[in-house]
Amino acid sequence: MLKIAIAGAAGRMGKTLVRAVIEGGSDICLSAATVKAGDPALGMDVGLLSAGREAGVVAADSLARCEASFDVLIDFTNPSALADHADYCREHGRSLVTGATGLASEHHKLLAAAAESVAVLHSPNMSVGVNLSLDLLGQAAARLGEDFDIEIVEAHHRHKKDAPSGTALAMGRAVAEALGRDLDACAVYGREGIGDERPRETIGFATVRGGDIVGEHTVIFAGPGERLEISHKATSRMTFAQGALRAARWIAGKPPGFYTMTDVLK
Repeated sequence: MLKIAIAGAAGRMGKTLVRAVIEGGSDICLSAATVKAGDPALGMDVGLLSAGREAGVVAADSLARCEASFDVLIDFTNPSALADHADYCREHGRSLVTGATGLASEHHKLLAAAAESVAVLHSPNMSVGVNLSLDLLGQAAARLGEDFDIEIVEAHHRHKKDAPSGTALAMGRAVAEALGRDLDACAVYGREGIGDERPRETIGFATVRGGDIVGEHTVIFAGPGERLEISHKATSRMTFAQGALRAARWIAGKPPGFYTMTDVLK
């Protein structure tokens, strides 16, 4: 049986992940869970937080304080916690599946370093539909070429801190790579006032934050006389949790290396 640990088990996504594991089938079990130091859920059975029934796993404030070992850590926490989690997995030979967003270059470097010793999978979005859309976006951009302007609009709940979302940036990279562009050089993250006309090579991003929007992304290809839009809308966080469980099952037993959801879906 695959033993899974959940980091940030008291958060919105963490609670969903706990419930997904509890309800996930006889081949997996929840083995450990963490919450922030000082969180009211510390010391509680995490099953009561999310599924309304005991899971036999008490929330600890660090992986080192967890009562049981695990095979795979699923981490949707913030970038500041990722370093400790990656280091722990590397030192103890545990696989890591992370959907953390808002990562800076130093976070990508620490994931790469951990991947030299253990299997690490990172994806800013674990949804199967989103990852399929990345392939579709690359195909669309390559076929439409330089005659179409590209704009990306994303919307999330009011609590999301990073902008644009990691998924929006992944979509931008998929489009930019298909067109031979450098996203860092051509991305525009906001417009205000009176400026010059839109340069053809730019890829624009617009961000919406409000209410309880789970996650919506639309890439607009606007050409002369026509417009193509590729959209993905998530209505439940369970979509991401199920994708993370699929990734956890897939990565178990894999050799050290850095993997993505593209590897899982292949």
